[in-house]
Amino acid sequence: MAMEIKVNGSTYKTDYADRLQTEREKTAKAENSQNGEKTAGAGSAQKETQASNQKPAPHDEYISSEKSGEKPNGLYHVGQDENGNKKVFFNDPKKDSGDKSPKVNADTPDDGEEKCVGNTDKVDREIRELKQKKQQLEQQLQSADGDEKKTKELENKLAQVEQELAQKDTDTYRKQNSTFTDK
Repeated sequence: MAMEIKVNGSTYKTDYADRLQTEREKTAKAENSQNGEKTAGAGSAQKETQASNQKPAPHDEYISSEKSGEKPNGLYHVGQDENGNKKVFFNDPKKDSGDKSPKVNADTPDDGEEKCVGNTDKVDREIRELKQKKQQLEQQLQSADGDEKKTKELENKLAQVEQELAQKDTDTYRKQNSTFTDK
């Protein structure tokens, strides 16, 4: 399923710029009313000081964690999984700082990775039962030679079982319906 979202960014920029300009004008008027009007020649000097007092528009800036001196929220690093494939790992600082007690299970890695075991026994049993049902229907179909009504009924049942088997005997169905437990 594809979804397309269109956002008009120019509207936001214009609205923000207009709001910022009106805020600056309000602060300038407030300063003028507090300071009072000095002289006509001093008006240009006031405009220059107001322009220098105005804050620049805020913008995002990347600051590396080394320069900022702050500890990052989380730390990602590339490592290898048990099969030797490259994998990105995340060290959650909340996990590490919360409990400094020694780990009970020596099988768990120190880099914050959790291990769990997938069990597809239920799905395998379901597929095995469907294959047995298919064999039984095929045998019944072979034995029902003369009865057309029974043959059509068995063929319909066989088609349904084959369709269900084709749907369930896939890797995606196994992954979706497997159960996972912590190691």
